[in-house]
Amino acid sequence: MVEHKNNVCTVFICYSYVYAGKVRTRRKTGSYEVGRAKRAEILDAATRLFAASGYHKVPLSQVAADAGLSESGLMHHFRSKKHLLLGVAEQRLERTATWWGSRQEGNAKEPVALFHNMVDSTRELVGEPGLIELFVLISAEAADTTTPAHQLYASWYERAVRETAGRLAEGVERGYLRADTNPAACAREIIAVSDGLQLQYVLSGGTLDLVEGVRDYARRLARSLLAPEHLDAAEAI
Repeated sequence: MVEHKNNVCTVFICYSYVYAGKVRTRRKTGSYEVGRAKRAEILDAATRLFAASGYHKVPLSQVAADAGLSESGLMHHFRSKKHLLLGVAEQRLERTATWWGSRQEGNAKEPVALFHNMVDSTRELVGEPGLIELFVLISAEAADTTTPAHQLYASWYERAVRETAGRLAEGVERGYLRADTNPAACAREIIAVSDGLQLQYVLSGGTLDLVEGVRDYARRLARSLLAPEHLDAAEAI
């Protein structure tokens, strides 16, 4: 009987630990999801405000109020305004990647799809000029290899070059682009021109016509890369 009681106790104790562990896990998971949701809400608020007024003109207290938090509550999720800036940048880069992915899937069979997407993505970006300023600000900080921005941007550029080169290589395989196209080199050039024009846009105080600048470049690039039988498509960019 004693042995039976001990076995029962052992089973009960084991069950209690497992059950308690599940309860704690659920609570932790629930708390984690709530934290993620609030973090996303803060980032959305910061993105709206930074895009409308610029990073330097928006205090943390305004972002906190827009997200329904006190400033100390916001800093529970982001230790400083610079950390919030990095969070906004990371979220924006992911959304940009998602946008490009969806567009490429939808018009991959068009000879000049990539070039049209370059112009369309720029048009969307100009709709939120404050985010262009953010991009330039973080790019400058990313040059310092000791900052979190460096790792974020290094990973992003590696991914952007790889995926853009992949789209160009697909164009070569489909016969849309010339066989002697160098996808990796062209991908780096496309990204460099886009980033350079964004910097000039900020320096001009927003007076530079960024969309037309990218369109002109995309059209010239298409003329140099398209296979002879598809050259006429460049004029539609």
